[in-house]
Parts: sequence; structure tokens; C-alpha cells
Amino acid sequence: MSNKEKTTLRKIRFKKTESIFLIIRGLEVGIASGLVCVLYRYALQYAESGLMSVLDFVQGSPSKIALWLLLLALLGVMVAYINKFEPDAAGSGIPQVSGEIRGYFSLNWWRVIIAKFIGGTTSVFAGLSLGREGPSVQLGGMAAKGVARITKSDKTSELRMVSCGAGAGMAAAFNAPIAGTMFVLEELHHSFDKALLTMGIVSSITADYISKIFFGQSTIFKYDAAPLALRHYWILTIMGAGLGVSGVCYNVIMVKAQSLYKKIKLPTPVKLAGVFIISGIIGLYMPQILCGGHSMASLLITERPELKMLIILLVSKFLFGAFSFASGAPGGTLYPLCVLGAYIGAIFGNLATNTIGLKDGLFEEFVILGMAGLFASIVRAPLTGIILVFELTGDMNSLLPLATVCLISYAIANLIGTAPFYSILFEKAVENTDSPSLDSSNSEKVLQTFTIPIGSPINEKKIADIDWGKHCIIVSVERNETPITPKGDTVLKEGDTLVMLISQRRFSQDLKRINEIIKL
Repeated sequence: MSNKEKTTLRKIRFKKTESIFLIIRGLEVGIASGLVCVLYRYALQYAESGLMSVLDFVQGSPSKIALWLLLLALLGVMVAYINKFEPDAAGSGIPQVSGEIRGYFSLNWWRVIIAKFIGGTTSVFAGLSLGREGPSVQLGGMAAKGVARITKSDKTSELRMVSCGAGAGMAAAFNAPIAGTMFVLEELHHSFDKALLTMGIVSSITADYISKIFFGQSTIFKYDAAPLALRHYWILTIMGAGLGVSGVCYNVIMVKAQSLYKKIKLPTPVKLAGVFIISGIIGLYMPQILCGGHSMASLLITERPELKMLIILLVSKFLFGAFSFASGAPGGTLYPLCVLGAYIGAIFGNLATNTIGLKDGLFEEFVILGMAGLFASIVRAPLTGIILVFELTGDMNSLLPLATVCLISYAIANLIGTAPFYSILFEKAVENTDSPSLDSSNSEKVLQTFTIPIGSPINEKKIADIDWGKHCIIVSVERNETPITPKGDTVLKEGDTLVMLISQRRFSQDLKRINEIIKL
């Protein structure tokens, strides 16, 4: 028996006794991902505060402004070469992590960390409307991959660690450990896996603990909001529908902006230099809309701008965000889109309080509802949106209105029919990538878990009647927590959990085909 076959058999036997292993791995992932993301968060804080100091320094001096714009042009060229050095570090990084998990990419973990760290910090220092949260997802995933490679983990463990590292990165960026775990299950895997849940919770909580050591235990948003009376919940229906339509428009326009940017027939360094110069000019006149939007969120809660100013800030932030995202500079869209949702909610709250006569204290409630609703419609992850905003605010009383707005927004976006934002980006990344897939020369198989959903076409079918492919083996069927030895005449039922071994040689293709068979 070969070493690879022994490894595969050992993996099968280990399946039932892996809980402690998953917890230990979760701790390793949480520590590595948390430390990397905390360092990145510090770097961006210093970059943003440095940017504001520079803008104050150059304001009113044509010579200083000219030197500042020249420096920005040089920084744009530098970021272009960073992207060339490591193309997988461009953009938010979430599609690349998704591709890694599904077997389409095999990212160079240390190159991505270095390129993302330097490129993302530089882009924020230049003022581009990009956040830390998407990059933190990728940085967390790559830190976890580094741990897996250094400890010589098998491929099954490595892919789980990358997934949980991504969730830990989100937890460290938002101080939202439960949302980080849910993001892994709902957005990256689109399924429930007990092993992922165990490792994911441990890694996200650990990363969040490390983040709070450095940044404190306070929630990101602090506010006192009056509860919305149940008789006024019809307003949330209208708000959810509006946010659903807004999310669809966001997805279409952001992708269109990418396409238009690519059509500009100029060398990439020249284009990015131009992007950085434009960002510098915008910063001189409207610094509120620069970077991820933390200053905009603070402005919204503390100063409550008038309706006209809310609309101006919303439109300006959206257009500048689309412009920044289209450039491909390293940086995320998660927090900027949350800020856009907050401003849509603020506009809605302003109209509701002035026309219907709702309590003035409800303004902040509409702000956070807008944030969660737009997230749900853009990303199509309503549970993550509900939990994320709950953890950002710490307000238990907002769970019911959050759920109402998010589910309506999610349903309207699905009804219109456009794809989720990160799914679109993933498909584009798969089409355009030159990155290698999983090691096709490796005969070791990857352990994957699939739960048969309600309405699956394989419900009540025998295993032998389904074409699983010659590279896939079902090693266990778990029904009501009880493992069943799979045989050809074993009848599958809704809710069954299939534990399968998939060859690395055709991992991405077989994983996609099995998901289509099961209809996940």
C-alpha cells in the first residue's frame, strides 16, 4: 500500500475522533489570522490618519498640492507593479479565497500577504474608497494556509483551515466572531458542515479575542435607539424592497465599472497613477468620502446631516467607491457597502420621521437597518447580515426589525434575478485567472461533507443509481447523527450527510459536479 493510500485511509478512520484536533487547529488558525489582521488594521489606521494630516498640510498651497499629487502618481505606479508581482492580491480578495476553497486556485500564501498588506495600506493612504474587511478575509485565509503548510497538514485540513482563517479575518476586522463563522458557512461554502462549524467558531472567537486585546471590547457602533412599534412594521417592508432594488443596482453598476475601466487603452501603471491622482483631488474637496468610510459612519451618528447632504454624500461615496473598486487596487468593498446602506437607511429614516411623524430616536435604528438590508441584497447572505450588524451594535432589540428588512431585501434581490456580488466576481476570476488549480499530481484525496437539502433530486435514490464519477468515493452516510456504511442499495434521504473523498486531480470539476447533483 502506497503512502498516499495510507494517508487517505488514516483520514477516514480519524473522522470520528477529530473534535479535539479541530479545536486545536481552530486555535492555531485564530491566532495566526488574528495577529495578521490586527497588524493590517493598525497599518490602515495609521495610513488613514496620515492621509488626513497630509491633506491638512497641503490645503491652500498650490506647490504642496502639486507635490502631493506627484507622490500619489508614483504610489499608483507602485501599486500597479505590486499587482503584477502578485495578481491574486488585487481587489478585495474574497473571490480568490472562494476559488482556493473550491479547488480553482492555489494561492502563494506569503506573496499574497506581503502584496495585500503593502498594496492595501498604500491604497488607503492614497484615499481610495476601499475597506479593510475584504482584505482581512483573504489575509486571514492566507495566514491559515501558511500554518497548514508549515505544519505539513493534509489537503482536507488545509482547505478547512483556509475557510476558517477567512472567517477569523472577518471576525478580527469587524469584531464579529459569530458573523465570521456564518460568513464561512453561508457565503464561502453555501452549506452546513459540522467540522467547519467547530473549527470556524474556535478560530473566529480566538481572532476576535486577539483583536479586542489591541482595540478594546467596545462595539464599532454605539447608539441609543428607540424600538419601532409593531404597528409601523409596514414601513420596513417598503424599506426592505427599496434596499433589495438598491443592492441589485449596486451589483450591476460595480461590475459595469470594472468593464469600463478595462476598456481604457492605457498601460496599467498609467491608469492606476491617474486613479490615485483623482483620489487626491477628491480628497481636497470632499475628504469625508475617502477610505473605507469610518469617518462617514461617525459623521452620520454624531452630526445627523440634513437630507440634502445625506443624498450628496451617498451618491458621492457610491460613485467614488465604484471608481476605486474598478481600478483593481488592493482593498475591500464590505465596509464601504455597509456605509452606503447606512446612508440609505438614514435617508429613509429622515423621510419617515418627517412625513409620518415617527420618533426622532428611530433615526439610528433606520441607519443600522439600512446597513444590514443592503448587505443582504448585495452579498445574498441574510443571516450573516443580521448577525454582523447585531454584533456591530450589540443591540438585542434590533434583531426582529433586522431580520424583517434583511429577508425582504434578500427576497427582492433574488426575485429580480441578478447573481450575488461575490459570485459574479468569483466567476470572473475563474475565467481570467492564470493561477494553478490544486496539485493534479497528488493522489491524496480531499475529504468533503455534503448535506442533502430538501427537494434534492437524489432524495429516495439508491447510491448505485447515481453517477458520482470515478474520482469520488462515499465513505459514510450520516443520518440523525448515526453513521451508515454506504452500499450500492443504500437509499439516500433528505437531511443525510454524505462524507466523500474527492481526488485532487479533478477537485474543482468534481466538487462542482457533485454540488449540481445534490443541488446545493
